[in-house]
Amino acid sequence: MPISDWFKAREGRKYTMTSTDAPGELPDGVWVKCPSCKHTLYQGDLDRTADVCPHCGHHFDIDAPRRIALLADEGTFEETEATLSSVDPLRFNAAKPYTESLAKAKAASGMPEAIVTGRALLGGHPVVLGVMDFRFIAASMGSAVGEKIARAFRLAEREQRAVIMVTRSGGARMQEGMLSLMQMAKTAAEAERLASAGLPYISVLANPTMGGVTASFAVLADIIFAEPGALIGFAGQRIIEQTIRQNLPKNFRTSEYFEEYGMVDAVVARDQQKTAIALALDYLGAPGVPDAAEGAACAIVPPGGDV
Repeated sequence: MPISDWFKAREGRKYTMTSTDAPGELPDGVWVKCPSCKHTLYQGDLDRTADVCPHCGHHFDIDAPRRIALLADEGTFEETEATLSSVDPLRFNAAKPYTESLAKAKAASGMPEAIVTGRALLGGHPVVLGVMDFRFIAASMGSAVGEKIARAFRLAEREQRAVIMVTRSGGARMQEGMLSLMQMAKTAAEAERLASAGLPYISVLANPTMGGVTASFAVLADIIFAEPGALIGFAGQRIIEQTIRQNLPKNFRTSEYFEEYGMVDAVVARDQQKTAIALALDYLGAPGVPDAAEGAACAIVPPGGDV
């Protein structure tokens, strides 16, 4: 499904408050239970809070079109490389053929691949925006995902735009073997080319960002934001503990842990991300908004922090 169709469907979606005296008559999808605080939430309220629980701040999983709607200035997103998708170069077959996994992922997500890229305005700044979608084989990075990311960086360099990448991935796509691992080097090289051109690159690490994505383009940005409570890392905690023969802290690999040790610049709640990114682009001198110095009186304030 093209992303434009997703926006049209969303505009036509309506919610009707139903009396709680008749729970058996509640339509599916209207009420959601928070997995963290167990409150029952009205979906319409979640739409207004960027899918964040108003009681405990839990960040619900969201798909790529929803995140694009939250970040891009209204009506400005123009998708690029919309038809690019992976093939089965290795004729991989384990529990099921790779071609079957691809077909199932396309049907479930309505997308040709695990990332959506395109031109947009964000706070008035012209950007190239890339958003990964976990519904597509855990947003793993195969050949097509790596190529779409590389082309996004090249487009930004060609049109003098900043790059914004929102990552949410299980890592490299095992079904493509070495071809998948090669995307780490390719995307890292394109990030370096953008930096050499003097154009800003900002990444947002969502839950989870793991494996080869963490080990490549996701952490090579000028500024790295992360969502609260996001799982970030390369290998699993048990594997690390068995390798180094030490117990790790409970909050190990969370966005808050990495902010404390300097890998993440700021943990930013979802409803504040657009403002934080736009302000960072102002500071970095990104094209598109004159008189950026006017925003110098503002500041990104971490949750519970002081200016």
